[in-house]
Amino acid sequence: MRILRGHAPSLAPTALTVGNFDGVHRGHQALLRLVCDRAVARQLTPAVLTFEPHPRERLAPTSAPPRLTPLRDKAALLAREGIAQLHILPFTRRIAQWSPEAFIAFLVERLMVRHLIVGDDFRFGAHRAGTLETLLDAGDRFGFTVEAMSTLTLGPERISSSAVRTALDAGNVEHAAVLLGRWYAVTGRVHPGAQLGRQIGVPTMNLLIAPRQALPSGVFVGWVTGLGNRPEPAVINVGVRPTVTQRHPADRASCPLLSPTLEAHLLDWHGDAYGKRITVHFAAKLRNEQRFPSLAALTTQIHDDIAAARRWHATHPTQYPLD
Repeated sequence: MRILRGHAPSLAPTALTVGNFDGVHRGHQALLRLVCDRAVARQLTPAVLTFEPHPRERLAPTSAPPRLTPLRDKAALLAREGIAQLHILPFTRRIAQWSPEAFIAFLVERLMVRHLIVGDDFRFGAHRAGTLETLLDAGDRFGFTVEAMSTLTLGPERISSSAVRTALDAGNVEHAAVLLGRWYAVTGRVHPGAQLGRQIGVPTMNLLIAPRQALPSGVFVGWVTGLGNRPEPAVINVGVRPTVTQRHPADRASCPLLSPTLEAHLLDWHGDAYGKRITVHFAAKLRNEQRFPSLAALTTQIHDDIAAARRWHATHPTQYPLD
């Protein structure tokens, strides 16, 4: 996939769609397949225009949602769906003030759009003034066709990035996987932790994760990829490690928003993974994170979690991968 940034022009006419595509969920995938189908039929380049950062991160950073997919992961998922050209437009306050006409001029003059596919609720331009009707009128004037795709639903539920985040917030990674069409996954580099797991005989891989990454909370069963040719079964812990975090209770009360950590214990893999870029895939939740009265009690529970994970993997041998 060719990646173009800023105002870099397309080198060929495009079948294009526009959006943030956070998560690249099943609704996005249906839209991307349609883009690729139309591109083949019209001999165009299948292309996506996305924004970095997410517009809400620029305009309302305190209320912006956590990201399901950092840009690097999003690009890989778009390429997997057959997109040949990804345009990344830095979202600035100046671009936020573009009129619908200025945005359309960008699509026509820089991205060489010949066929545009958007969701049926697509809005664009300053104050979201541009509508599907605006695009249809512009297409007649500038020589491109416009197609609207209805929102994909799962029963009564609209498949959306917000729905995936809601599932993750509830720890329901199984439902998140149904919406995504694959296990929810987080990618990062392994870095040294406090080495406590190694001291109690349960070494873990601690991940450096991207800022604003959406994370479920609790103890999960899943897989780790990036260490060889096969996925490795794992127990995954995401949280603030209340049993071992060295903070006085009063300090925790005055500063409750401790940064969560993500660590994975691999059931059947041993070696040095420091510095490696790995992906942790969440398959099912085992339990909530909790505070234990002692390190011994925590150690006993960790071994119970490992046993539960082994039982889960024994009964789900073909569940990986969903993606």
